[in-house]
Amino acid sequence: MTNPGQGGTTGRYLVLMEDDAVAAGTRELNDVAGIRTTSTADAGGVDVDFGTPDGLVLHQLGVAVVNADPDQVIALARAATQPGPIALIEEERRVYAISAQEAEPTPTADESLFTWGLQAVGAQLSTATGEGIRLCVLDTGFDIDHPDFAGRVVTTNSFVQNETVRDGHGHGTHCIGTAAGPRDPAKGPGYGVAYLAEIYAGKVLSNRGSGTDGGILSGIAWAITNGCPVVSMSLGAATRPGDAYSQTYETVAKRAMAQGTMIIAAAGNESRRQNGQINPVGHPANCPSIMAVGAVDVNLAIAWFSCGTVDRIGSVDIVGPGVDVYSSWPTPLGHNRISGTSMATPHVAGVAALTAQATGARSWELWARLSQTARRLPLPSTDVGGGLVQAP
Repeated sequence: MTNPGQGGTTGRYLVLMEDDAVAAGTRELNDVAGIRTTSTADAGGVDVDFGTPDGLVLHQLGVAVVNADPDQVIALARAATQPGPIALIEEERRVYAISAQEAEPTPTADESLFTWGLQAVGAQLSTATGEGIRLCVLDTGFDIDHPDFAGRVVTTNSFVQNETVRDGHGHGTHCIGTAAGPRDPAKGPGYGVAYLAEIYAGKVLSNRGSGTDGGILSGIAWAITNGCPVVSMSLGAATRPGDAYSQTYETVAKRAMAQGTMIIAAAGNESRRQNGQINPVGHPANCPSIMAVGAVDVNLAIAWFSCGTVDRIGSVDIVGPGVDVYSSWPTPLGHNRISGTSMATPHVAGVAALTAQATGARSWELWARLSQTARRLPLPSTDVGGGLVQAP
């Protein structure tokens, strides 16, 4: 889900604890490996200082992000093979905003009133508005002074050390605009799907567009704590065919679902379909309990960059509009057109918010409704999953 060559690990580790074993697992970290941690239970859920003292326990998720030397890693890995509160240990990955592709003109699209993406998902015909639904976008932050969002309820938090939530990249502001921007901006077509949703903007990627698993997991924990039924993540790391999905993220996604929060993530942009190359769904969208989103263009053809289902690990679940997408951008530019599965994902998240409002559905029921009502496309399910997401 990144440019080729991006990726790697941070040197820290994710420690997954068994269900309902956070307190015991925290003690085990100290007893087995001498690792002292702080907890979001004691820090209001906003602490992202993973280095003080040895790591951070995200109590909402049952995951610790820790600094550990080789002997400590061995001790924790051994503990994970024994009956007890520690389930497994994984290396922490570096993650990135999914690289946007240059947008190409779409002369067949009439966008005098609404973007082609809103029209494709039927948002402009829906009576649902997203009002009362908390929609969380975890990305590069948000332009909090953008005039298109004046008067909107926007709650922000930064999980990137030494950076405020202000978006110095643009990617996050664009995704938030698609998911929950206005229908009647002062300039240009309406572009927001759930245009009255309560926006939760979590900065988990730096102004350079990079971050870590720990920051993303902190953002997910924040979303759960704040009762957000939808989390949109246009981020991740590229995978290769046969790469296992993260057991930690999979467990986190299931635990989030149990608490009423569904995670939606971009499938990735590594494919080069014009050359016959289809790359697998990236991390963490390749987890079975995270809804993986591919991209289609204005003609409802699969986007040339959109990753697909190439083996038994990581499947595309649904698709959204992702080519030449018009949305908000940090001022002074104000608006921009870019392409990517990053742009498709907030379309799906916005429709999820509309559906949550219209039906009261949450978690797996919400997932099922999005899948069942998607528009079937004459394309392989390995590319488009259930089809093109549709507003209620």
